[in-house]
Amino acid sequence: MQFGIFSVGDITPDPTTGVAPTEGERIESMTRIALKAEEVGLDVFATGEHHNPPFVVSSPTTHLAWIAAKTERLLLSTSTTLITTNDPVKIAEDYAFLQHLSGGRVDLMMGRGNTGPVYPWFGKDIRDGIKLAVENYHLLRTLWREPVVNWQGQFRTPLQGYMSTPAPLDGTPPFVWHGSIRSPEIAEQAAYYGDGFFHNHIFWNKEHTEQMVRLYRQRFEHYGHGAADQAFVGLGGQVFMGTSEAEARKQFRPYFDNAPVYGHGPSLEEFTRATPLTVGTPEQVIERTLGFADYAGDYQRQMFLVDHAGLPTDVVLEQIEILGREVVPVLRAEFDRRRPAHVPSDPPTHTTLVAAGPNAPHHLVEPARATASQGASA
Repeated sequence: MQFGIFSVGDITPDPTTGVAPTEGERIESMTRIALKAEEVGLDVFATGEHHNPPFVVSSPTTHLAWIAAKTERLLLSTSTTLITTNDPVKIAEDYAFLQHLSGGRVDLMMGRGNTGPVYPWFGKDIRDGIKLAVENYHLLRTLWREPVVNWQGQFRTPLQGYMSTPAPLDGTPPFVWHGSIRSPEIAEQAAYYGDGFFHNHIFWNKEHTEQMVRLYRQRFEHYGHGAADQAFVGLGGQVFMGTSEAEARKQFRPYFDNAPVYGHGPSLEEFTRATPLTVGTPEQVIERTLGFADYAGDYQRQMFLVDHAGLPTDVVLEQIEILGREVVPVLRAEFDRRRPAHVPSDPPTHTTLVAAGPNAPHHLVEPARATASQGASA
């Protein structure tokens, strides 16, 4: 099972000092967080993508390439790649280039983002969000899998004889996750292609997460990719740890109360009861996280949010140290012990996808079952 850190890259004043990092300081902080993740034995670092304040993460591939040069093992990913407002042609080029730079240590998560004004900034209409996600991703798959592309759609100019450069490393496109909090269409999209489904698992109750993951699993099986419990699921989670629950809550409370997203809303106690947020001891984080599989099923990737709301970098690095030293080794062993033998322990990686060969389903633009159904009805 993979464990890692995902960041949204917000620039938020520390509520205990009133001081906010500069953009350069925040970027450097995220780099240090990624390096710490590898140092303590975590598997993945993922960055968000935003194009508006208070966020600084406008160029994920630039930052991930810098991190790739400073790491040896860490898998580089995104906690959002904006499939709606980015041109799929540029995504295809940028992430294939990053594959080559990093030796294949790349996957990425497609998302629609949560900031309405970004759409017109990039010439798009937010009312087309789902349709953009569907059309743009299908084009991206085509660009990564066909050497010459002739294509016409609704939202961009046609392509004639287009060749994406560089081609994916070893002729093998990166594995893709589709991230969504509440859109069943995105769970359906992930299932249709046999890709991964990631629920950020931060703001909603477990019943909602269970419903979304169940839909994805059922449709994954429907499209012939395997049994429902073999589908590739990733979950987020938000934690803050201390030597006691009381100490952790005392330290985290001012950051929670003033967080950009949920600050000045529900109390810390209300939020921890209603959502997967865990503020307490490492043992409490272990117990709560192990419980995620009770409603989401056996899953392959667990990501932790630890660096937002103005938390000082040294505090964040300490949290990652605790994760790597005390929490993740226990979680890794327990999840593996419980997992049935037929359920994948890890999502696909570049190494496993290359080993599967050029005729593996991953290399199809359309899933085999959908292609067969279309041929039968023609």
